[in-house]
Amino acid sequence: MKTMNVLFGLILIIVGVSVNHVQAQAQAPTIVGKWQVKFHLSDGVEAENNLIFDSQPNGGGSFLLIAKAGEKAESVVQPAVWAETTNQRVSFSGHLELQLGTCCREVGTLIFKGKFASNNSITGKLIFVTSVEEEESPYKFRSEVGAFTATRVLK
Repeated sequence: MKTMNVLFGLILIIVGVSVNHVQAQAQAPTIVGKWQVKFHLSDGVEAENNLIFDSQPNGGGSFLLIAKAGEKAESVVQPAVWAETTNQRVSFSGHLELQLGTCCREVGTLIFKGKFASNNSITGKLIFVTSVEEEESPYKFRSEVGAFTATRVLK
């Protein structure tokens, strides 16, 4: 009888640990999916920008920049990459052409670094680095920083 009670107790412990492990895995957010990303550059001139980030399971994906009112619509999908790091942090980046200031469009790399606020929301900072040389920059390239929020597009 004592052996049965001990065996039953061990089975309960194993089942409890297994259930907790499965629940922890099910609750961990993942970046795989489609995201509506709203971002702004902190140069003070730029209004909010929007893009769709479609992330695939293999670390790849794509950016589709959504044209602002009055802008020429360019619906060209651009390749993007992503990585999940520690503590629910993620990064994703791609090459885009953005409006900088009031007159010019520049091609560069847009890098997002953020953290999951929930399973369906990411917030963080970004940097846009162009290939235009700028002597005053410590990196010798023009760059702009900003912030973003990304919301999962639910089907």
